[in-house]
Amino acid sequence: MAIQEISQADKAKPIHAANMASADELIGRGVREGAELFRVWFNELSSVAENGGGAAYVFVMGSMNEVLKAFDMPVSFPEVNSLQTAIRRVSRDYLNEAEDYGYSPDICGYVKADVAMQLAGGKHPMGTIPKPSVAVLTNACNTYIKWAEIWERLYDVPMFTMDIPGTRAFADKSQPGSDDFKFEAKYVLGQVKELIEICEKVNGKKFDIDKFREVLGYANRMSEMWDKIIKLNANQPAMFNALTDGTVYLGMANGFRGTKEGAEYFDRLHEEMTYRADNDIGIQLKSEDGPYGMDQQFRLAFVGVPCYPIFSRFNNMFTDWGGVFVTSSYLWFASGGTCAGFQYDLDNPLESFAEGQLLMVREAMDSMFHQALTMKQASQDFALDGVVYHPIKSCRTVSTGLADQRRYVSEELGLPTLFFESDLMDPQVVSEAQMKNRADAFFEGLISRRQQAAV
Repeated sequence: MAIQEISQADKAKPIHAANMASADELIGRGVREGAELFRVWFNELSSVAENGGGAAYVFVMGSMNEVLKAFDMPVSFPEVNSLQTAIRRVSRDYLNEAEDYGYSPDICGYVKADVAMQLAGGKHPMGTIPKPSVAVLTNACNTYIKWAEIWERLYDVPMFTMDIPGTRAFADKSQPGSDDFKFEAKYVLGQVKELIEICEKVNGKKFDIDKFREVLGYANRMSEMWDKIIKLNANQPAMFNALTDGTVYLGMANGFRGTKEGAEYFDRLHEEMTYRADNDIGIQLKSEDGPYGMDQQFRLAFVGVPCYPIFSRFNNMFTDWGGVFVTSSYLWFASGGTCAGFQYDLDNPLESFAEGQLLMVREAMDSMFHQALTMKQASQDFALDGVVYHPIKSCRTVSTGLADQRRYVSEELGLPTLFFESDLMDPQVVSEAQMKNRADAFFEGLISRRQQAAV
């Protein structure tokens, strides 16, 4: 993503920022610093691996990162590790290794890339991933359970599954204060205490409630800022691209939640986005079209997971037409619900953490399974021109029901939609030319619709 330049007139405007950073420093800072912290994260994992240490293996939907950070445990996200192989265009090598080992071509590409990495001693494009010391997961994705069982068999490590009560009726789900919610939160709290006991055994030290409060405080700062950042993108022009920039922010929301570095990163990211909003500086779409790039012509929502094997070119299918993704279901479910803005009660840390996990993991699941119902509000808040649905071959959890969800959005909300399938890992099942043709036809339809409305 190119860094946007700003004019002398914009530089003269007052900066809405506590530390009075210059405009040149602010614009694009979130992506730059996110990339730097990402490298630090992988370097630290490599150091752990080289010293023979282990890491907690967790997932983006309910990582329990706050508990793990209270024990200062290194944390590895196998989903993030796997997608990085696709972005760096080596995912097919990993998939081949796993399939040669006996894994079917039609199962989750993330799982297969991780299996190949384990078989290769943790070898990864960004370093070396340490072996697991414990596997922590939720029921937010059915693949998580079978995936963690692979590590359990390979390394004989403890496996902890947090069972989060999901939404049984979207319009009538339990809310804080209700008897149902109290029962569900108590059920989750018992499991949180069980996780703490496992971590004590793995780490050989007792749980420190004061350290936990400190971690939750950092998580509160991150969650507050993330919620504000998401809402700021309702501005026109949009402050960031939910598909590309959003993926960087998600990495930080997962890997650094509950840390001082993560809280400070999101404080600074909010500072950048506030300055952008105050000065009408939107995200750049095409660097060759002038200092600000192509004007943002169409505001879109993205549903599904990006096509990482051709990540940049996939994004260009939309930006070439002036399309910008202002929101995405991915920002919700892949952040474990962090962007819901939930604040932990530091006076009752364990009980509040249980309530937060119930709300946030449920939020993550709802953003996959009930996203059509939330799209109505999003269409109003973000002034959407259309919705792009991207089911992927190797992830049934994300892709199930998208055709029906699309029909609801088209018929009930009257929004134009694009529906095309590829994969998040395997370049061999990505038909780029066909996808581009469908994207071009989608934008031609949007242009025609706008012209007809102007008559």
